[in-house]
Amino acid sequence: MPRRGHISKRDLTPDSVYNSKLVTRFINNLMYSGKKSIGSKIFYDAIEMTAKKRKEDNALELFKKVIDTAKPIVEVRSKRIGGANYQVPIEVKQDRAIALAFRWILKNSRARKEKSMAQRLCGEFDDILNNTGATMKKRDEVHRMADANKAFAHFRV
Repeated sequence: MPRRGHISKRDLTPDSVYNSKLVTRFINNLMYSGKKSIGSKIFYDAIEMTAKKRKEDNALELFKKVIDTAKPIVEVRSKRIGGANYQVPIEVKQDRAIALAFRWILKNSRARKEKSMAQRLCGEFDDILNNTGATMKKRDEVHRMADANKAFAHFRV
């Protein structure tokens, strides 16, 4: 954190296919070693496969639905009060919730066994839409932790 002033967020350029900044953020998280063209090809293939599998015509709405389903609402933060550490449940800000959803989706899709990354990502999107899979398990685990520690919610800042 800076000692003085405020760090402004850099403005992203929307992607060329869907004209969405959310898609650009996902592609930026997906790519390795600055290879954006490969990352974008993987994403577009995966989202088209998912839309075809689901018989949807609007792939962007499908992607937004996947992210909304995968992002957490509450999480726990460790807070030290009077020599004891408490896990305090707090609401997750919108940007952090989206970043966590991206992180979980990519981590779990990279761990899958399908042949190509596009197929893995498609499988993970499909699992999220069915409320199954590792990403949804992680989100439910975070929510369960927050629910178990709701007695310490009065320590919230």
